[in-house]
Amino acid sequence: MEPIDRLDALLRRFAVQAQQFYDGNLCHTRQFPAEAGRGFLHILRAGQMTVRDGAAREGKLVTEPMILLYPRPHEHAFMPVAAEGVELACATLDFHGGNSHPLVAALPEVLTVPISEVGGLEATLDLLASEIDAISCGHRHIVDRLFEVVLLKLLRHLLDRPGQYGVPAGMFGGLADPHIAAALAAMHEAPGSAWTLETLAKTAHMSRSAFAARFHELVGATPHDYLTSWRLTVGKQMLRDQLPVSQIAAELGYSGSSFSRVFAQREGVSPRAWVNRVREPLAG
Repeated sequence: MEPIDRLDALLRRFAVQAQQFYDGNLCHTRQFPAEAGRGFLHILRAGQMTVRDGAAREGKLVTEPMILLYPRPHEHAFMPVAAEGVELACATLDFHGGNSHPLVAALPEVLTVPISEVGGLEATLDLLASEIDAISCGHRHIVDRLFEVVLLKLLRHLLDRPGQYGVPAGMFGGLADPHIAAALAAMHEAPGSAWTLETLAKTAHMSRSAFAARFHELVGATPHDYLTSWRLTVGKQMLRDQLPVSQIAAELGYSGSSFSRVFAQREGVSPRAWVNRVREPLAG
């Protein structure tokens, strides 16, 4: 099978934007409050610190350079162990679609990965440090993009190591398998296509029965259920963009009122009621 980009179609539909807000020596306890629609990406470059999540009294000691990813709103605090503090770089993450973003839904609440385990990351971190220290034209834009590169390298690392770092079974498990990944990438790329078990199995270069069994084993859902969930995830994003329901239905492979019917079955409300509910907090 030819190699495929397992994240391309997904990230083109659901972008992630980083914005640096801290870099330097942290010598005191710092709280990071949970904020709706916002994640965090922290890079511990040197030093030791205790990480406390939420209202937990006990923390986890981090003793080596580490990437700490919080894809969802999650209160946490960092407490340096020694008086000299820790060297830390931090960015907020805006996952378009919030908790509906496929990566947010697929990742655990907290992910900690040693920098030494992520191939090719050191060079990116060196460039990030040099850009942070050198204030020049486009400085903030380059720094923010480099945080996004760190995130992408981390995601690439996770895709090649299913079952590690506490990543639950599901989309990442499927994308780790080259055959199932081909089918997933095809669905991500063209959710409105008339996919059948036969065409998806052909895309995966497998028999129908082997494909269906392997897909369910790795992803935890049938191909049909996954496709329906993916279509609704894309549909929600299109609703946020204020596209008409008729256009959304047509682009996602539904006819007439079938999109609204499937949406209501899964979400408990009609598409129009759902988008009004989503907009209410923004209006308030």
